[in-house]
Amino acid sequence: MIHPPESAIDSIDREILAELQTNARIAFAELGRRVGLSTPAVIERVKRLEENRIILGYRAMVDPAKVGLPVRAFVKVTIAGDKLTKFATLTQRIPEVLECHRVTGAESFVVQVAVRDVGHMEEVIDAMMPYVATNTSMILASPVPWNSILPSHRNDKQPRKRRPSQTS
Repeated sequence: MIHPPESAIDSIDREILAELQTNARIAFAELGRRVGLSTPAVIERVKRLEENRIILGYRAMVDPAKVGLPVRAFVKVTIAGDKLTKFATLTQRIPEVLECHRVTGAESFVVQVAVRDVGHMEEVIDAMMPYVATNTSMILASPVPWNSILPSHRNDKQPRKRRPSQTS
């Protein structure tokens, strides 16, 4: 049974999520040690968080520059109403698109792309052009490239004491 997030999340789940966002490859035994639960209890909680679609997946974060795509930009896109769905589908087929968000305001979408150089940027923007007017902002630096949604509420990284009768 799928539960809404409000009833599915408690303080231990929040700690588990914070730890997994920092290191999704952490062993269940170590995760249990950090949040004060047994390994089976942690496995059960992670499974429930996945089943409830609170955890949507696990990914490797790759540095685009180190795989030949050092230029990143946000392409702000304005589209006429009947072309919104077509554009959203198009962006899913462009491999240089890292993210695409439907937004409010003057633009319809904000698309983050990673490319080799300015010429490659032109090709990617041209691939979007049948549907859109664009405004592009190059990314110079990313002081916060990604942040945890639920940071740990604990100030220290010391493990909590295991709760005697806690199993899930």
